[in-house]
Amino acid sequence: MSGPLRIEEREDRVVVTLDRPEKRNAIDADLVDALHGVCAMLERDPRLLLLTGGTDGIFAAGADIEQLRARGRLDALAAINMGLFERIRRLPMPSLAAIDGPALGGGAELAYACDLRICTPRAFFGQPEVRLGIVAGAGACFRLPALIGEGLAKELLFTGRRVLAEEALAIRLVNRVVATPAELLPIGHAVLDEIAQASPLAVRLTKLAVDAPAGAHPHLDLVSQAVLFEDDEKRARMTAFLERRRPNAG
Repeated sequence: MSGPLRIEEREDRVVVTLDRPEKRNAIDADLVDALHGVCAMLERDPRLLLLTGGTDGIFAAGADIEQLRARGRLDALAAINMGLFERIRRLPMPSLAAIDGPALGGGAELAYACDLRICTPRAFFGQPEVRLGIVAGAGACFRLPALIGEGLAKELLFTGRRVLAEEALAIRLVNRVVATPAELLPIGHAVLDEIAQASPLAVRLTKLAVDAPAGAHPHLDLVSQAVLFEDDEKRARMTAFLERRRPNAG
């Protein structure tokens, strides 16, 4: 029996495909455990992450409702999904969600936990939790306002209204909408290729600074810059720039 994920490891990135098509990639306990395994791998060996449901018209249609219905207050306090999504958010290197089709409930919150999001025209997002008698308790109540503003986030959280791809781009919920599903993964890789051209340590410290709480600034920025000013790669890259050649060129 195959697992709930397909994982492709590359030198500078890991590609993770949610693989529960029979359940529309609903997030269940096995999928949570498998994604924790991916996080552990990326914490040991920091690389970029491309997370997708593939290009068959589904990203993740929410949490597994059957399992969710059976959970009690102690399960809620255990932060089963929240803990995973927080761990994804804290990964050392940037993550990108490539979304084709619905990203609903926990599926949307999984996408919000990634640093970047791209989608196809048939993607849509929504938080239907209040219609099921619960709150969007795995990150949407604070990540969505940070992404799109408090007023619009409250509308979506209070109503469960779905946001189609065009609106998602207009409100900056996604970074870009690709023309066709066939372009989704190539463009996702192209975005990561651009990131991979930069200094890995500079990218890592930039992510750490951007994600830090307000009270960490400007101290974290100054310390990060101090570390980078002593980095050999900084010297090599700046020397290459001054000599009008690319880093690592002959």
